[in-house]
Amino acid sequence: MNMNASIADYARGRILEGLLKLPEGHQKLFKRMYSHNDLASTIEDVVKNMEEGKLDWALTQVQNSLKKEKIDGKEERTT
Repeated sequence: MNMNASIADYARGRILEGLLKLPEGHQKLFKRMYSHNDLASTIEDVVKNMEEGKLDWALTQVQNSLKKEKIDGKEERTT
């Protein structure tokens, strides 16, 4: 699946931003799901190296986890 590079970068940014707001257990689970062969990788590297075809579902999972944990997943805006 070829995704527009800007969209893929945006999705990776939102995934990482959301993961960093979640408790460590969520990050470990994410690593097991998306980098099971290299659990020693940082969460940043796991997200950076994800296949484009998995970005949409991963973003959905992170958003759902943020809602479940009652954490605001929206970016702060300075206007």
